[in-house]
Amino acid sequence: MTVTTWDQDVYADAMRTGRGPLYLRRPDGWLLPLDVERWCGHVDATDRLVLARCAGPVLDVGCGPGRFAAALARLGVPALGVDTCPSAVARAIAAGGAAECRSVFEPLPGEGAWRTLLLMDGNIGIGGDPLALLRRLRGLARPGALLMVETAPVDVDERLAVHVDNGRGGRGRLFPWARLGPSALRRAAGPAGWRVAEEWTCAERAFTALRPVR
Repeated sequence: MTVTTWDQDVYADAMRTGRGPLYLRRPDGWLLPLDVERWCGHVDATDRLVLARCAGPVLDVGCGPGRFAAALARLGVPALGVDTCPSAVARAIAAGGAAECRSVFEPLPGEGAWRTLLLMDGNIGIGGDPLALLRRLRGLARPGALLMVETAPVDVDERLAVHVDNGRGGRGRLFPWARLGPSALRRAAGPAGWRVAEEWTCAERAFTALRPVR
């Protein structure tokens, strides 16, 4: 599967500066704000609920500027972030995390051996095909692994064509994305070889933990 990377000018600039505004925009004008400052900061209380469930080795898919990879490194938990944006990966490494500039659909280190996998900040949308992404992660996971997914906080199930927009006239090319809420993720999990183990919400953010189906 080929994944179109986020715009390497608009998005990369936000990763370098650690500041927004930044949005996903549909051709009809619909906007989804992206929380660049939170992504580029330290883990918060809600993130720490995810960290508490992590056992190494951890693969952070679409790690962005690497706040989870850096926090896990400080805790002594082996972790690797992967992202397709070089500026995001550079920021993750500068923050103290281990990260590589790769797509999750490319060959990765430790295939079949990851104990925890992360899809935070809506990254179930990577590639625009959640089922394909979940199946790929099933192949990366070891038996009994834990996959934690941050979904949309509302029940939504949509496939989008979007571009990154900085609200100041800068925008990238269209690429496929997806938005899933908790119910939609539950529907996608089974056909991809996962079962729901836990669901929780905190600070208006929604999370689902999945385990591989034996």
